[in-house]
Amino acid sequence: MTTTIDELERMIGAPRENECLEFKLAENGYDSTKLCKYCVGIANEGGGKLILGVTDKRPRQVRGTRAINDPADMQAKLYTKLGFRVDIEEMSHPRGRVLICHIPSRPRGTAYEFDGAYLMRSSDALVPMSEDRLREIFSEGGPDWFSRPARESCSAADVVRLLDTRIYFDLTKQPIPRDQEGEIARFQSEGLVYEDYGGFTITNLGAVLFAKKLEEFEEIKRKAPRFIAYEGADKRKALRDIYGNRGYVVGFQALLEFISSHIPSNEFIGKAFRAEVFKMFPDEALRELVANALIHQDFTATGNSVVIELYSDRLEISNPGTPPISTDRFIDEYRSRNEKVADLMRRVGICEERGSGIDKVVFKAEFYQLPAPDFRVSEHRTIAVMFAYKPFDAMDGKDRVRSCFQHCVLKYVTNERMSNKSLRDRFNLPKSKSETVSRIIADTIQQGKIKVDDPSNKSKRYVKYVPWWA
Repeated sequence: MTTTIDELERMIGAPRENECLEFKLAENGYDSTKLCKYCVGIANEGGGKLILGVTDKRPRQVRGTRAINDPADMQAKLYTKLGFRVDIEEMSHPRGRVLICHIPSRPRGTAYEFDGAYLMRSSDALVPMSEDRLREIFSEGGPDWFSRPARESCSAADVVRLLDTRIYFDLTKQPIPRDQEGEIARFQSEGLVYEDYGGFTITNLGAVLFAKKLEEFEEIKRKAPRFIAYEGADKRKALRDIYGNRGYVVGFQALLEFISSHIPSNEFIGKAFRAEVFKMFPDEALRELVANALIHQDFTATGNSVVIELYSDRLEISNPGTPPISTDRFIDEYRSRNEKVADLMRRVGICEERGSGIDKVVFKAEFYQLPAPDFRVSEHRTIAVMFAYKPFDAMDGKDRVRSCFQHCVLKYVTNERMSNKSLRDRFNLPKSKSETVSRIIADTIQQGKIKVDDPSNKSKRYVKYVPWWA
């Protein structure tokens, strides 16, 4: 396994370290326990490279390393300790000796551990693997959650009593079959139902999407979305706390209308400075965020469901599980842990044909001059927050940097580039505020969220910006 200097330089030039790429200076040596932990963490993320002798902060530089005098001996020790082979390549770079540890991926359905800890990467750190991630890995070898039975030994009449088969044909614009057998045959082809020795089995997929009443399915009823409306900006007093009771496809529109009916209206001062009354949170953004939470949740998490919480100043929509991609890539990149759900929800018109729809959410926030939405990841949940309108002067530094970054990404995915002027327009600010906007841009660059598109351009007046990963 031989790496060329050009290949190494391309890796050194990567915008950031990620789950599969790690740099360590290790000038005088490197702790063998840390080496073992990084090998395990990177293997659990699908494999990658740990490179010694290179600084980890940009602009990265080769400094050389004295670590691991005998790579072959260390390879043997790692195999003994870890149970899998790590190839250690020694490179003579013009600026010093570099070691490249080539780490393989874990086998399907298996997670590696070291000293009893299953490790994974989180940003540039090693952390214990989350419960939902472990469940996801260990279930890789067996039938997925969606194929498991939600209710067995059903007659044909039971199937059409328990599932709303007609809404499937209405939303996919297909003719309704003349008899029950035709309806069930179509549901079988979608993996929603299958034949068993006693008649038919309704799968988890069929129940969670098309149940007329979720309470008819013991396990699936725990996946019902929950809506809570609070009196103020905290959780001290709940005005409403209610669970849905229909499958996601069957009850989606009614759920949106119910949430929307509790959202107050705001006076919006548009770019033409004309006062109009709008919902505090745009219906289009609400639709996309609720659909995303339903689709991208970790269905294997027990006792957890999608929660929509309405406060006086914000709307929080959270789902069980952590996302497979960084929150920085929500606007431009799409990856679903539940492609079966995503595919069906797309075909019935509930979510975007491709992509996550987050670009629509960000666009609506800009159009109504709301603070940029915030996408957060806790230990077990993914949270999207929409904020009520506040004037620019009331936005704090986090609001402004987040808005700048998301505006930059939105411009980039539409094949444009962010400028001082475009960001002023986003905040609805006059030209006299150019210096204020320049400070926001500088803060966003300093936080590593954006960068100058063309560093060779020395004209501040025409400088353009792109996301950090571009």
